[in-house]
Amino acid sequence: MRDSMDLLADIYRVDKTRFRENLAELSALLELEPLLPTPLRQLSLGQRMRCEIAASLLHDPEVLFLDEPTIGLDAVSKLAVRGIIGRLNRDRKITVILTSHDMDDIEALTDRILLIGKGKLLYDGPLGTLRQRYDRQRRLELSFEAGETPPEPEGVRVISQKEAHVVYEVDTGVISVSAALRTLGESLTIRDMNAGSRPIEEIIAALYREGEL
Repeated sequence: MRDSMDLLADIYRVDKTRFRENLAELSALLELEPLLPTPLRQLSLGQRMRCEIAASLLHDPEVLFLDEPTIGLDAVSKLAVRGIIGRLNRDRKITVILTSHDMDDIEALTDRILLIGKGKLLYDGPLGTLRQRYDRQRRLELSFEAGETPPEPEGVRVISQKEAHVVYEVDTGVISVSAALRTLGESLTIRDMNAGSRPIEEIIAALYREGEL
């Protein structure tokens, strides 16, 4: 792997002192020191991804393009790579352009998203604005007393139920989450609850299906 780094330094004509500084910094950040003597073909997918990120940064680029950087990685490696990308963006002030179908990557890393469908730019802006503009649905999970029957008031529908646990979808255009919770509390003995937004992939999939984008 070290030979590949040396070759890239020559290709990009990186000053030798700067190359050593960059390699030392990136090796520490990405935990590459034990990997550098190892041939690339002997590295795991997660190890190769870390090495490839380092290789792309040896010449101090202002913009870093990443295509599906966590595809095929296990959960631990995914979290590590996301953390590294976030630190590079924050500490080195590198603009990161990420293309991905992994919505967890997008939610964890991006401030601005460009949504593309059939070759057309469909949305350009903050992820939060996309949620506010297009998603009225909220998820409400309740645990209740065994033997009770979950009701479905107007604007609220059951998504799933298992024993004394139910997941609702609340249409906030019809009823607010707090009002829905009050109404459900009239029929259920609520033991625990959790409220949140729908997963972003469900929002985007629904928008494509409904033709709103």
